[in-house]
Amino acid sequence: MTPAAPHDLLLSSGFLAFARHIGVLRALEERHLPIDALLGTSSGALVGALWSAGLSSHDLERLLTGLPPWKLLRASPLPWRGVLSTSAFLAFVRPHLPATFADLPRPFAVGVVDANGQHRLLTSGPLAEAVVASCAMPHVFLPVHVGDAVFADGGAADRLALGPWRQWRPGQRAIAHQVQRSAGVDLPLDLTDVTLIQTPRSGASFFSLGDFAAQVEQARSIAAAALVKST
Repeated sequence: MTPAAPHDLLLSSGFLAFARHIGVLRALEERHLPIDALLGTSSGALVGALWSAGLSSHDLERLLTGLPPWKLLRASPLPWRGVLSTSAFLAFVRPHLPATFADLPRPFAVGVVDANGQHRLLTSGPLAEAVVASCAMPHVFLPVHVGDAVFADGGAADRLALGPWRQWRPGQRAIAHQVQRSAGVDLPLDLTDVTLIQTPRSGASFFSLGDFAAQVEQARSIAAAALVKST
């Protein structure tokens, strides 16, 4: 059997859509598809970073269902910039990630917006802070300091970041997972050399992630069918 060609992987934003991303990763694991580089935004940044750091899809499911989101919510000291703080979320994430992007085994990027609302990819520097910044929905969470700058959820400008990925990784092929829109901006997609997997919204909330296992399985099934047709 001819080995599968390597692809990059893009994971979109999607409100608490951890289960959807985990289902796609499980389909990739089952097919042993090689991933050269990964770009994630918001929930996609968190799941993608943890997977790149060595956690399997089953590890991720155990980790992310072990603590209800509301237990990580803290009031912001500057509510006019964001009602909630990400301090507890950062403390939860940090032990599971290496210190910097360079410590990961493959190139990794997260989608963020800067203080002017412009989309950017972060590809170097402190990893946990960048991932949490990508999850910091504007007005809901305070922007997050990453080095000398502050950033927020890149989904506010580009949920999938297909264009920025092409600038970062010109000439590559990709598998892109787009969770049905819950908030943020979906730009027109040029799907040249891209396998697009689309899954429904998670239906999760800060109080409950819902039937996580069922969401994972549904996304795994959708992804497996798409991958059979196109890889």
